[in-house]
Amino acid sequence: MIQPRGFNIPSTFKDTIARIKINMAYFRMNYTIFVLLSLFLSLLWHPVSLLVFALVMSLWLFFYFLRDEPLVILHRTIDDRVVLVVLSVFTILVLLLTHVTLNILISVSISGVLVLIHAGLRKNEDLFVLNDDTEEVDLEQLPLVPASPISS
Repeated sequence: MIQPRGFNIPSTFKDTIARIKINMAYFRMNYTIFVLLSLFLSLLWHPVSLLVFALVMSLWLFFYFLRDEPLVILHRTIDDRVVLVVLSVFTILVLLLTHVTLNILISVSISGVLVLIHAGLRKNEDLFVLNDDTEEVDLEQLPLVPASPISS
């Protein structure tokens, strides 16, 4: 739902950077879905690339979107951001092998700019998360970098 009062122009560059960091952490899954959807739409006229993208999307669903518990490999917990980066790089590399470089560059560039605009303009004073005890927690107080991204 679009709420115009949820957006405004930050007063300083420092505020913009802080707002982008917080919104990227809060809307990470939404931004990922948006970028993948724009990538999908750019591949509609390339059936081989679309088939490859559909196969890679199954990896996204299994490793990122439909997971309830953290990913554990060799008794190590892998952070969601690591999974996001690895899947993103893998997706781009596999799609580059299907010779749709221009489509990938254009769709990822446009969606990246739109994500940055949203992250910079979206106010974060009204964002909240629920912790395990179902208490509201102020997003400003959450660490953007976890204490142990990969724990054993």
